[in-house]
Amino acid sequence: MILRRTLAVTALGGLSLVLTGCDGSKPLIKRAEKAEKFPAADRPVAHIVSSRWSNEEARDRLNEAGEVMDKAGIAKGMTVADIGAGEGYYTIRLAQRVGAEGRVLAEDIVASVRDTLAERVAREDLENVSVRLGAPADPRLPVASFDRVLMVHMYHEIEQPYEFLWRLRPSLKPDGLVVVVDANRQTQNHGTPPALLRCEFAAVGYRQVATSEMPSAGGYMATFRAVGPRPKPEAIKGCVLR
Repeated sequence: MILRRTLAVTALGGLSLVLTGCDGSKPLIKRAEKAEKFPAADRPVAHIVSSRWSNEEARDRLNEAGEVMDKAGIAKGMTVADIGAGEGYYTIRLAQRVGAEGRVLAEDIVASVRDTLAERVAREDLENVSVRLGAPADPRLPVASFDRVLMVHMYHEIEQPYEFLWRLRPSLKPDGLVVVVDANRQTQNHGTPPALLRCEFAAVGYRQVATSEMPSAGGYMATFRAVGPRPKPEAIKGCVLR
């Protein structure tokens, strides 16, 4: 009898909650938020062909990761995002560089690649690394969290660069930098001309801090800092470079 009464009270309580939503005090159906509109990229976009840019032994012989991390100023205790992490060449070496007090978030947009990297991280017992699935136009990074965000040989694969960079901005700490490594060739040939890179970043409110040749990484390295308020999507002017 007590159980039956308890069930009845629960049912009535649930009914009253349903009815509360019908008294006009709150809308029953939420209106969809207006989607932001970003300019389209006026350039070809390279297709993702592999999660591996080159084999790790060859890259280490050239001290690729070491040179990139040195020039990017990556040090112990930092929090770093590795965007387009692939098989984890940089992820593993970043974890060693930032140490136990630092953190590395490795992100990829291909679920199977993310899963393979997560297995590697677990196998190598990297407790300072997290692995996450991103979206093509949104890296889905936590706000105000990163000293450095690395994008190595993947920027030319971003189909919506203005939206991607716009959504990336809030994840940076006040002195945080975005570090891009790419080849100096047209985007359809798996590279990004430095002038185009600089223009697309500037359109979303980033200032280029430095650029340098990076033969060990097959191209160049450029670093950017977000400056001023983040522009409204409709105010972003796309780059037209010929």
